[in-house]
Amino acid sequence: MKRITLLAICLGLSAITFAQSTIKPADAGVTYGKTVTADNAVNTEVLNKTLSADSVYTGKVTGTVVEVCKKKGCFMKLSQANGAPIMVQFTNYEYFMPQNIVGKTVVIDGKAKVKETSVERLKHYAADAGKSKEEIAMIKEPKKDISIMADGVLVVK
Repeated sequence: MKRITLLAICLGLSAITFAQSTIKPADAGVTYGKTVTADNAVNTEVLNKTLSADSVYTGKVTGTVVEVCKKKGCFMKLSQANGAPIMVQFTNYEYFMPQNIVGKTVVIDGKAKVKETSVERLKHYAADAGKSKEEIAMIKEPKKDISIMADGVLVVK
């Protein structure tokens, strides 16, 4: 009897753990991480101008998602007019993004800064994004670009 009870408890805990790790689909109004509202969000063009004068921007940024980590949604990228995507990661990896967030407009609340990304890290991101071995091998130089450490993400549309 004790074994059956213990088995039932273990199965129940496993089911709860699995249910909590499921990522909600990216529908309008869904928030990941800290609760975020769309008010006072700047677009990526304004963010670029701000970071050309200041080293850090803390606040809300809105943009369109162009890529998400294919392994588990551990990062995403926002489009910019200049073609260089903005890397978005999530504070302490507390939450992840669903695969259907690509093409969605989001508002991100967090801290943005310009940083240099090493070749090794760029190759790691490319592998996580599902790039081919040939594409990964072409990465030879570090990049300076905007990155955001997001506390929360709101899907707008």
